[in-house]
Amino acid sequence: MAEILAGAWRADTPPFEGPPEEFGEAAELLLLCGAGAAGWRMVRNSTLSATPAAGGLQQAYRLHTIQTALQERSVEEVFDFLRSAGIEPVLVKGWVAARLYPERGLRPYGDIDVCVRSAEYEKARTLLLEPEAPRCAVDLHKGFANLSDYDADDLFERAVLRDLGETAVRIPCPEDHLRILSLHLLRHGAWRPLWLCDIAAALESREPDFDWGRCLGSDKRSSDWVACALGLSHRLLGAEVGRTPIADRAANLPAWLISATLKQWGTPHRHRIAMASFARRPMDALKQISAHWPNPIEGTIGVGGPFNGMPRLPFQVGHTIVRALRLLTGPPAASHRS
Repeated sequence: MAEILAGAWRADTPPFEGPPEEFGEAAELLLLCGAGAAGWRMVRNSTLSATPAAGGLQQAYRLHTIQTALQERSVEEVFDFLRSAGIEPVLVKGWVAARLYPERGLRPYGDIDVCVRSAEYEKARTLLLEPEAPRCAVDLHKGFANLSDYDADDLFERAVLRDLGETAVRIPCPEDHLRILSLHLLRHGAWRPLWLCDIAAALESREPDFDWGRCLGSDKRSSDWVACALGLSHRLLGAEVGRTPIADRAANLPAWLISATLKQWGTPHRHRIAMASFARRPMDALKQISAHWPNPIEGTIGVGGPFNGMPRLPFQVGHTIVRALRLLTGPPAASHRS
């Protein structure tokens, strides 16, 4: 999968050639994780394009191209609707990542993730429930909770406008966008390959005046997390990191980080039932134990651990305990999968 997706975000990249028998299995996994369209772009000019497995990728490409056009219109409608009520949202993930790909549909997304200031959250939530609200799935965020460790007001102030159709959409600045993508990938265990493609696309599309100090931040632990996420895009997908502050870190990632990512990609993602429901249906807890067990990446981030050569099991156990305590003291944080 990594070899197929390498360079899928670039305007000019050579087609993938590989053994048909291995390609069939990889194509099935690409479809399951939503990367079928990107996979098709990488094989449509290769000898693999005539295989049955490639046919499935082509169908995904066609479907996602149509869906993306509809989603873009929905994003415009959401922004126009909230602005008509005096609320200025910021769009994150989804289209913000997809806009950096060379073709529409290569990076499909589901919910429309928008952030609003904390003081406007309840008003925005109520408005989106009204009958006249756009008929699309909106994942409304109160500030940038669960998305960034930076000050929300600062993120709002640094957001920039980009054209989408007839609407100017406000999105995070490039430095904040790359940081958000990196932390989001790690917090969710790097389970979706397209998230790493998003990071590679944002990394390679940066301008010469890109502020690395802003992107990495001053906190050494989270700065290293971001560097490791960028390093993953280099090691697995071939993203260019030469002459960047993270080049050395990219060349010296802990082995478990790479192996955990590849193992996650080879395992179809399992839907997790919200842990809060276990109190009402205790038998579900037994069935969901394996689904809620964090992989080494998620476990490490969950307890704020370092990405070093230490065994990961203590971090995974610690994260499981932390989540259990949160369940007892309040509702779990929402999961954002776009």
